[in-house]
Amino acid sequence: MKKIAIFASGNGTNAQRISEYFSDNPNIEISIILSDRKNAYVLERARKLNIPSRYFTKQEWLETDDILNLIKELDIDLIVLAGFLKLVPPSLIAAFPHQIINIHPALLPKFGGKGMYGERVHEAVIAAHEKQSGITIHYVNEHFDEGTTIFQATCPITAEDTPETLAQKIHLLEYEHFPKVIETLLV
Repeated sequence: MKKIAIFASGNGTNAQRISEYFSDNPNIEISIILSDRKNAYVLERARKLNIPSRYFTKQEWLETDDILNLIKELDIDLIVLAGFLKLVPPSLIAAFPHQIINIHPALLPKFGGKGMYGERVHEAVIAAHEKQSGITIHYVNEHFDEGTTIFQATCPITAEDTPETLAQKIHLLEYEHFPKVIETLLV
């Protein structure tokens, strides 16, 4: 049995999609969903999906090995960042080399880095008059959005697109591809 830990900071639509995708898979399970925000809706989604979840503090994340030890105790095979906004501590990266992945709502290396998430990314892409955008699934290293690319998918940008309509296109790409890429990494 391959085990996944999902980290998310917000609404959790990708966490839910991934969880539902693997719900009938006898070989892969979502073992836990973790969030750095006490009121993140992803924790409610986890409850509704009957997946163990846990909130953790900034201190636990940065100053202790509590989360690292939890992940080790659960015998996690892959850590999935799905809308998780914190930089991953070096100790976690060292303990799980090439076992932590992230999804970014643009075609890296453009429009990545600290502070580039959600609507900010889509606003920047449109302001730069890009002809296409997309998603990048990549391994996590000690820098925001700089790990090795695993997969990219694109969508066109039209003159009528707004950050909101572009976000909708990006979400469709995320929902379609993220679970499948995770599956290929675990088989």
